Amino acid sequence: MKSKTVLLLLAFHFALTSCASTLINTFVKYERSKSNLTKKSIQVDNHEIVYLEGGEGDVVLLFHGFGADKEHWTRFSRYLTDKYRVIAPDSPPAGESTKLETEDYGYMSQVKRLHKFAEKLGLKKYHVAGNSMGGHIAGLYATEYPDEVLTLGLFDAAGVNSPKPSKLSEKLAQGQNPLIVSNEEEFDNLMKFSFVNPPYIPGFFKSEVMRKSAANKKFNEKVFSEIRRDGNLIESRLAKIKAKTLILWGDTDNIIDVSSTEVFQKGIKNNKVVILKDCGHAPMIELPEETAKHYLEFIR
Repeated sequence: MKSKTVLLLLAFHFALTSCASTLINTFVKYERSKSNLTKKSIQVDNHEIVYLEGGEGDVVLLFHGFGADKEHWTRFSRYLTDKYRVIAPDSPPAGESTKLETEDYGYMSQVKRLHKFAEKLGLKKYHVAGNSMGGHIAGLYATEYPDEVLTLGLFDAAGVNSPKPSKLSEKLAQGQNPLIVSNEEEFDNLMKFSFVNPPYIPGFFKSEVMRKSAANKKFNEKVFSEIRRDGNLIESRLAKIKAKTLILWGDTDNIIDVSSTEVFQKGIKNNKVVILKDCGHAPMIELPEETAKHYLEFIR
């Protein structure tokens, strides 16, 4: 009798897990399909890089931030894929791309790896945009490969010393890092810290996000350590950016203070600054349509 009970409990657990997995896959595929995006992958040296791609026309290459992944660009891309070919990779070791303890994931390593990714796809000239860590990578990318970058988009980008310290920098000075989460309470706090109006996340999807965050904690800590080791590489190279640049920021960014726009604006010759009202650190998630509107007007 006892063995039958155990088998029933195992079967019930498997059914729940399968149901949750199906719901998550359905939810992700639905979001991608609405944006005309398809998941693909390609081998780049030791890494399999998984990415989203969709649309036709000039290429827009999108780089996500720390602790994020390619899916952070899905709703933003919805407004681009009818006119542009959008490509959003999981920059290793993020998302579904390969995670290797022996590899370096500092800024320049990521820049070179993503350039090899672009070469593997046969890309010649393209628009590049990035958020947070991805913005720092995008800026460095524009200095390393200026002949390939048509325009540059910096969305709440890392890489410079902000005149006004951010709330994140204050927490880091106190030995706290709200960007690395391993339980639901920390995740909820990060959402409140990152957004003015946090997006709704279904319970079943939130559980999956938490599972992945806990599983990736070691690699998130590795990446964070290596990008902090590199420091603000782009600040001394801003004058080398030749591409027309959109500097777009949320006015209530607790992670990278909006005063950073002053540094980018002063250092980059050909730029446009847009500050979004009542918006946090990830405008392409919090205000995807408004962010896309400004971006499309800029790259057209």
